[in-house]
Amino acid sequence: MNSSNPFKNLKKDIPASIVVFFVALPLCLGIALASGAPPFAGLISGIIGGILVGSLSGSQLGVSGPAAGLAAIVAVAITDLGGFEIFLVAVVIGGLIQIVFGLLKLGIIGYYFPSSVIKGMLTGIGIIIFLKQIPHFFGLDKDPEGDWNFFQIDGENTFSEILSIGEYISPGATLVGCIALAILLLWSNVLQEKSKFFEIIQGPLVAVAVGIIYYIITSDAVYWNISEAHLVNVPVPDGFDSFIGQFKFPDFSQITNVDVIITGFTIAIVASLETLLCVEATDKIDPLKRVTPTNKELIAQGVGNVASGFIGGLPITQVIVRSSANIQSGGKTKMSAILHGFLLLASVILIPTLMNKIPLSVLAAILLIVGYKLAKPSIFKQMWSSGWRQFIPFIVTVLLLQFNFLLGVGVGLALGIIITLFQSYQNSHFLHAVESDVSGRHIVKMVLAEEVTFFNKATILRELDNLPRNTYLELDVSNTSYLDYDVVEILDDFREKAIYKEIDIKLISERGIVENPDSFIEFFKLRPKQDKFKFKRYK
Repeated sequence: MNSSNPFKNLKKDIPASIVVFFVALPLCLGIALASGAPPFAGLISGIIGGILVGSLSGSQLGVSGPAAGLAAIVAVAITDLGGFEIFLVAVVIGGLIQIVFGLLKLGIIGYYFPSSVIKGMLTGIGIIIFLKQIPHFFGLDKDPEGDWNFFQIDGENTFSEILSIGEYISPGATLVGCIALAILLLWSNVLQEKSKFFEIIQGPLVAVAVGIIYYIITSDAVYWNISEAHLVNVPVPDGFDSFIGQFKFPDFSQITNVDVIITGFTIAIVASLETLLCVEATDKIDPLKRVTPTNKELIAQGVGNVASGFIGGLPITQVIVRSSANIQSGGKTKMSAILHGFLLLASVILIPTLMNKIPLSVLAAILLIVGYKLAKPSIFKQMWSSGWRQFIPFIVTVLLLQFNFLLGVGVGLALGIIITLFQSYQNSHFLHAVESDVSGRHIVKMVLAEEVTFFNKATILRELDNLPRNTYLELDVSNTSYLDYDVVEILDDFREKAIYKEIDIKLISERGIVENPDSFIEFFKLRPKQDKFKFKRYK
């Protein structure tokens, strides 16, 4: 079976798309609310992210839509630019810039994110999802879904919100949330192993259906009912004209406004970075280990943002919450992302009233499991066992991500680069001292690494300066494919010092052995046409 054929895996993709739909629905609405935008704008970007971006994307499991990481930027931009219609111009500009990024092949940046930072991002987001859903699970819904910031728009922070649950707990919402959680755990841990029927009909669909039934049955109850404040709130149009009236269009008279252009660049850069990070994270947890073409992804995201901006949607990125839910639910191809977009569209047009009977605590139960799977305790144990070079960027990313997405990833990435440079500093060569020969001379063998750059200058210089007098140095570059010019200069300077310290140098390369070369610079520049020496010329 072709695992990437969008029509040969519908048995897996359709159930997965339903789960992603239930995860995406409250997030699209919540992120719009957190951004200070109309709720319908979040649904527009979710629909376009699923159908259009999903169709154009080269990612098989990535799901795109409105991103919580852009909520703060969007909220400030709408206020500063003077209106939502002007902000939409910036979204269109941002999309066009992303298309240019893709054409310029800038997607290659995504391949340079350290694995420890990617795992830290996944784990950190998992913790955020889990913690943010606890209040919703118990019926405390003051802070909207999709507000991932530590300092929330309702004036609380992540922990103070959890601590105040006791004052606002809703018995009905809590009960149906517990029932939904029990169904989800029973479905995934027991029933799916019993029959294929339970693989086709997903637990989240059953949990949502039970939640709707519970709401209808208890609507007249005094103590166990669920108020409208604890339900999904999809905009319900009165008719066709009312539905069309929800679409907003850009005010292109402001397209030359410098502030609008700057906002467009900001959206393009942040959305592109978030997308590339999520692409790397999604590919890492893809069971089939497929690789997403990042340049194609930037173009797809750009087209999506242009379309979203044209009809009143929020900026779009690939988002790890929906992507990981897709993978955890057994999605196999991009068809699951596309179908989730059609489900969002159908819910808005055909059944908004039914959608508004879904308890938020039921959706919180689904997200609790998504968050836990992303941040399992075993991941911390695994990263600790990998050593401090992996663990430090990982844990710093996890901790700082709780406060700000870009801060966590940025600092984690900086640490990863510093540690990589430190490793490069340490691993530039192998030094082996041999016992003195019959004449009493020290024999030292120095083998240079495959690639030696200017970052290795200090450690090589230190080793050479520490060689004692009357030493016989065997310098082996036979396995070196790249030697930076700065390092060659160090070797040449040392050659002159060696004369005064009575140090003889034996240079070993693929071209042969040279005793006390007259010039390292000239040696490495010499490359006769008939010679098959593969050494890359330093630049």
